[in-house]
Order: sequence, then structure tokens, then C-alpha cells
Amino acid sequence: MLEATPVVPARITHAAGTPASSARSIGARTLATLIGEWREAGPAYGALADRIRLLVIDGRIPVDTRLPAERELAEQLELSRTTVTAAYRQLRELGFLQSVRGSGSVTRLSGSPGMLSVPGDRGYLDLSKAAMPALPWLTEASRRAVDELPRHLGDAGYDPVGIPELRAAIADRYTARGLPTQPEQIMVTIGAQHAIALLSRALVGRGDRALIEQPTYPHAYEALRAAGARLVPVSVMSDAAERGLETAGFEQAIRQSNPAMAYLMPDFHNPTGRSLDEGQRERILAAAAKQGTVVVADETTAELNIDRPDTPLPMAAFGDAVLVGSIGKTVWGGLRIGWIRAEKPLIRKLIGLRAPGDLGTPILEQLIATELLPEMPRILELRSAQLRAGRDHLERQLAERFPQWSVPHVHGGLATWVNLGAPVSSQLALAARNHGLLVAAGPRFGIDGAFERFLRLPISYSAEETTRAVDALSLAWGSLLRHPVPDAGYLADVV
Repeated sequence: MLEATPVVPARITHAAGTPASSARSIGARTLATLIGEWREAGPAYGALADRIRLLVIDGRIPVDTRLPAERELAEQLELSRTTVTAAYRQLRELGFLQSVRGSGSVTRLSGSPGMLSVPGDRGYLDLSKAAMPALPWLTEASRRAVDELPRHLGDAGYDPVGIPELRAAIADRYTARGLPTQPEQIMVTIGAQHAIALLSRALVGRGDRALIEQPTYPHAYEALRAAGARLVPVSVMSDAAERGLETAGFEQAIRQSNPAMAYLMPDFHNPTGRSLDEGQRERILAAAAKQGTVVVADETTAELNIDRPDTPLPMAAFGDAVLVGSIGKTVWGGLRIGWIRAEKPLIRKLIGLRAPGDLGTPILEQLIATELLPEMPRILELRSAQLRAGRDHLERQLAERFPQWSVPHVHGGLATWVNLGAPVSSQLALAARNHGLLVAAGPRFGIDGAFERFLRLPISYSAEETTRAVDALSLAWGSLLRHPVPDAGYLADVV
């Protein structure tokens, strides 16, 4: 069973009297909650600075946020003010903090992509993204799409719903998967993240509750919070024997909190890799229907199957559900094409909400997607072979180098959710940066900093890249072993 416990919601508010470019502030209590268990061997100020730095790098503290005054944070953390002052000074020296007279200390992001430089000439290996390389025949599909472009040059080119041929191709794909769909049920978006943000604005009012899995895709809970939602987390269970508990948790949360919207990933969940079976889908949708909760199922990784013994139908085949999909995970992340499958009234509402944010999805990218969707069986066959090789190689490497880690055997998706056995994920991620590796710490996937015992590792990289990443993790892990972090027991499990 994965870690999940109610946590203190982060309250990052607008600060009176600060410049427009630094209009947010975070209180000492909230920052202390996000920092969690940070003490380790070495200077206390350095450890504190490292934890705040990671929060900024991971986006859990937005750039241009005013940190609490040194005295306030010192009192909250039960430290001397000198320690906090030294930590803030180190953050300023590293470019992660700027002190403005009259406005306090404001977070900044140093360099691009906001990481410290690595000793030597070696560049970063970025495993913070669970993604596939571009499809080998993407260039040829793009050439064919360019040949089709002249047919669309007779109007202004602003397309808020999707070109007819792409909507038809997406509908045909759902039908082939066992869910009959009409093109009128499809809205094309600028990737799945755009779709999630649009749905959050359409379905959630300020102060409404929204159910979300814990852990989850970070940009999903960010979109819901931006829409004003109060989040209701439900624990994801990685052990099949505990799936009944997970489903009961969904049912209880829906019944007790009456959420306006529920966001979940039924297939190859990010980051845990678990999938819901047919019975779970039916029970969750039945509970949602009783309360009037709109279920949004994110299917961006649904077809990335390696060796799952069965393939359930899409979520909407079991009841009322809105589906989100994209080709970013199957074709290439740089091709920003996603979609929403919903009933026609919601599609019309989404079109009306879209105009203030963007004027439509690029036509050429839609034409490329139209060329590729009929080839999806061929694409998925390639991706399955690549992911199988990546998963098996990563599992072998981790078993040899880290026998104390618990590595689940995933049957699809893009990543595995490794249990480190100790609440050191953030420290490990920071140490890995010093060895040229960028990796997402477990708390990035938890609402306000849970999952310090977990690390998400992609299975989508080449054998050479995976070996290099494991080498870097081994060096980083060794540095932690030389300076062990005390296990604070129960509290360490939930920060």
C-alpha cells in the first residue's frame, strides 16, 4: 500500500505591498509543511537551503513567491535565526532567491532549466520526463501533412474544436477500442494538459471539491487548484490484493465529499503504473453517478501496453465519463495534440470557455496527427517492444545495484514507482543533480509533499541512457549512505 494521509493544503497567497512580478507569498507554517523532514548530516543551513531549492525547482513553490521572514521561519522550524539567515544567503548566492528592499526574499529560478551546473563537461540526463523518443517515421508523416495543408489555407486558421478529419480519426480510434464514438463528441486540444485545464475550468467552481488520486500527475492537481477546487485525495494501491480498499476509498470519498469532478488515470497510472479492472471502473462510475460527480479519465498512457493480461475497455464504456487523450506519449511530446471525448453539450461549453485562453489548435499539427492515427496499431507494436526492453533493463540494473529497493513490475505505461525504503527521495534527487542526472522526487507527485520514500523512474529510455542514470543514482545513493538521514518514523512517512 502506498503512502497516503491527509496533509496540510499549501496556501500561497497574494502578498500586499509587493511588486506585481512577486505578488505571491507563502507562510512559515505552510513552508515548514512542504519542507518536511530536512535535517541531515552537515551544516543545518545547507540542508535547509537544499530543500527549499528543490521545492522551487520542482515547482512546488512558484517562482516570484515571497518567502516568510527569517525570524518567522526560524520560530516555526525551532531553529536559530542565524541558521535561516545563512540558508537564505546560500539560496541568493545560487540564484534561487532575491532580496528586495521592502518586499522580502522572493524566489527565483537560476539558469535553464533551473538546475545547478554539473562538474565537468558532461551534460544533464533528464529522467524527470517520462516520455518516448519521436516516432521514426514522423518526418515522413509531416511531409504528407504539409501536402494537405493548402486545403486549409482559405480561412483564418483559428480552429477551436478540431478539423473534421482529425475528429473523425479520433472517433474511429475509440470505436476500434470498443467504444462507439461520433466526431461530434470530440474536441481537439493543445495536448492533454490543456484538455485537463479546460475541463477543470468547465466543471469546477471556486470552492467546489474535486477528487484526485494520491499520488497523481502534478499538472492535474495544479489545474484543479487554479480553477479554485478543494482537493479530496484518494489513495492509489499498487498491490492488486488491495484494489478493493482503493475502490472503497473512491466510493466513500465521493459519497462523503460530493465532489463536482473526479480526475483519475484508470490505465497505467502515472506514477505507480497500476490499472483499474472492469469491476473497479463500474463501481467508481456508479458511485459518481449517484452524486452527480463528473469523472474525467486521463487515458494518455492507456494504450502503452507491454504485457497486461487483459485490456479493459475505455472508462466511458462502463458509465458516464469524460475521456482525455493525446498522441504526446505514443508519437512524440513535441507534437502538441490532445483531445476530449464528451457529450455534445459539454463540448459546446468547452468551446465557449476556450476563447479567453487560446484561439485554437494549430492546423498543421492536426494534419500530422490525422496522418498518424490510422497507423496506431503499428505505432503501439513498436512502443510496446521499446518499453519492454526499457523496463526489463531498468529492473535488472536496479536489482543489481540497489537490492534493498522495492521495484514493482509494471505491465505498461512509461514509469515505475520505486520504494527506496527510507524517506530520502528529495535528498537523492538533489544529490543526483551533482552527478548529471535530473529525476523527479516522489513528493512531486504528492499533494503538498507526500511520498518521500518513492522515486519515479521512467522505463522509456535507451539501455545506454538507463545504465548512465543508474550509475548516477548509485553515486548519489552512496553519498547519502555516507551521511545517513535519520528516519523520523511515522512523520517521515507522510511528508
